[in-house]
Amino acid sequence: MTLSGQVLKGRVFDENYNFLNGATIYNSTLKKSIISDSLGEFEIISKKGENKYTISFVGFKAKVLNIKFENEDFIETEVVLKSDESLEEVVVSGTLRSVSKLNSTIPIKLYKAGFFKANPTPSIFEAIENINGIRTQLNCNVCNTGDIHINGQDGANTMVLIDGLPIVSGLSTVYGLTGIPQSLIEQIEIIKGPSSTLYGSEAIGGIINLITKVPEKVSPLSVESFSSSWGEINTDLGVKFLIGDKTNLLGINHFLYQNPIDKNNDGFTDLTLQNRISIFNKLGGKKNNIAFRYFYEDRWGGQTNWDRSQRGKDDVYGESIYTNRVEVFGKYLYNDNLFFQYSFNQHYQDSYYGVLSFDAKQTIGFLQTVYNFKIRKSLYTLGLSYRYTGYDDNTPATLKKENTHLPGVFIQNEIIKDPEKSLLLGLRYDYNSNYGDVITPRINFKNSNKEKNSTLRMGFGSGYRIVNVFTEDHAALTGARDVFFSENLSPEKSWNLNLNYVKDYYTKRGQIFKIDSSIFRTRFSNRIIPDYDSNPNQIVYSNLTGIVISQGGSIDFLGRISNNLDFQIGLTFIDTYIKENNKKSIPYLTEKFSGSYKMVYYNNFIKLKFDITGNILGPMKLPLLSALDPRPDYSPTFNILNLQATKKVSDFEFFIGVKNLFNFKPPLNSIARAFDPFDKQVIFDNSGRPVVNENNPFGLTFDPTYMFYSNQGIRYFFGLRYVIKN
Repeated sequence: MTLSGQVLKGRVFDENYNFLNGATIYNSTLKKSIISDSLGEFEIISKKGENKYTISFVGFKAKVLNIKFENEDFIETEVVLKSDESLEEVVVSGTLRSVSKLNSTIPIKLYKAGFFKANPTPSIFEAIENINGIRTQLNCNVCNTGDIHINGQDGANTMVLIDGLPIVSGLSTVYGLTGIPQSLIEQIEIIKGPSSTLYGSEAIGGIINLITKVPEKVSPLSVESFSSSWGEINTDLGVKFLIGDKTNLLGINHFLYQNPIDKNNDGFTDLTLQNRISIFNKLGGKKNNIAFRYFYEDRWGGQTNWDRSQRGKDDVYGESIYTNRVEVFGKYLYNDNLFFQYSFNQHYQDSYYGVLSFDAKQTIGFLQTVYNFKIRKSLYTLGLSYRYTGYDDNTPATLKKENTHLPGVFIQNEIIKDPEKSLLLGLRYDYNSNYGDVITPRINFKNSNKEKNSTLRMGFGSGYRIVNVFTEDHAALTGARDVFFSENLSPEKSWNLNLNYVKDYYTKRGQIFKIDSSIFRTRFSNRIIPDYDSNPNQIVYSNLTGIVISQGGSIDFLGRISNNLDFQIGLTFIDTYIKENNKKSIPYLTEKFSGSYKMVYYNNFIKLKFDITGNILGPMKLPLLSALDPRPDYSPTFNILNLQATKKVSDFEFFIGVKNLFNFKPPLNSIARAFDPFDKQVIFDNSGRPVVNENNPFGLTFDPTYMFYSNQGIRYFFGLRYVIKN
């Protein structure tokens, strides 16, 4: 290869002086780039005077050279790139110890904070819908409450942790999920499948562990704010400062939406109006980390002419919810082997669903001691925990305050035969003051090849969950149907088997591809499934006498073509059915398949980053009021596509984009009899069933629970980020 004019010639090596084939050499002065050959050699055209070059290679830190040409025809140089240690991913959720994700016996999905910047959202609840196998489910057309489904399982089976502590549970799963701002999160770790051995009740379907930022490692000041064409405004502020010799992180998030919109012309707000603030404070230290969060939200949805003077009245329908929440949590490191964790949170909800009042208060305290020690090739973890839950509400089902004490002990032994193989055995015992003894075992195995680019993981374990219908199932609160318990509910139990295989591929040009595939099968017993069909005016709750099977497979395909282009595609297939009395049926709101995709491209010439994100959701069975109900009994397959462009100017980042480009929206008649929300025009027979007549040809009652996705449709957004570096 011969170039005329001034030329920079060179060779690119790694730290061990191996040739790097496919490194990118970019002359930003002339906006020219070239790729190194199989011997790491390159020649790139330059100009007389100053030239600035950036040399980069996937998995290595980029290097910048400033070279001045005077009268030389060419200049020769050697470039040594250092490996990017920041690519080493560390996880804690699988074993309560910090381990490399690559060496973890438990299959864990890890997502850094940067992953979610491709599709900015005001909270974690909306952000994680772009993760394969994870689906955010909206449960009400009016107040837009929701939960998070893992591999098609109910949202109540998903345990949400903050720094490994059970902060978001029970009552807070209804509205507390929207109060977690993205700006606080360093990374998110996801385990699909029961994790009750380490985390106890509620981890029956999997966990989502939100790891907050370390105060010492954040920027002194960060600001992010964006607004949508619907009038939503989200603002995040992060400030780092010293209190004595301790580093303090203060984070404030405010979300505001006060613009009633009714594009489907049903007389109801398409999106719930919200005004919420979250204040987060974390104090760092070598031994002790302690964090505090306060959350307040005022939200309402309903008929567009509703105001607070109609709260609890039957002239104009509205659902109004005030939420106050306080959290304190932390970790004390006694020494390298022993640490203590603690948390306390109090959640108060003052709400009206039409004329139905629901006031509830929940207090949760948690203490845990964990001791790690090693005997030969075995790593042991011994834990003692205690959890107190106090719950009270004003429903007939709660005659007095419920106090639950849950002491527990767990032990796990991770046997590391060699760097490639490990076996993990775990056992947990809990004593629930209301339900007695609970034992949950698990076993996991990992086998990697010597190059560690191929890993097989297998897991088998059990889980259990204590159910509180009013804190977990929003349909029980709408007031559209009466709630009926046919028996005293027993804890749900599950057994899970999963296989996970990960394979990495590296090309000679430095490209990286990864295939991450899994198959899973979960068998539930004592499953609590709401019965919407027996009586259109009731929801009947009982333990299933049969079983529920949830099985399927998933595959993620990731690729990094260059430092400028990477992509991720995921697919999950789910087969879930209820088997009772030798009959099979399909549960509601369980997708048959889902997919997600993400592509990031950075253009060196115009200094713009482009993000494409989206997800595809297959059909789901939907709850109808009767056989005459004209609404579709299955949702359609739909695709949500989002686009974003980001431009960095000095310490500022400006971003603009569009969400839901294809403008998908649920059916216009999703709310049954929206014109008569208090059923004043419905005639009922002696059994309480609506009578079919000229005014009610389908025999329906008011029903806002028929929902599977947001009514918003297409919308545009614009925002900025400002960060002061350390």
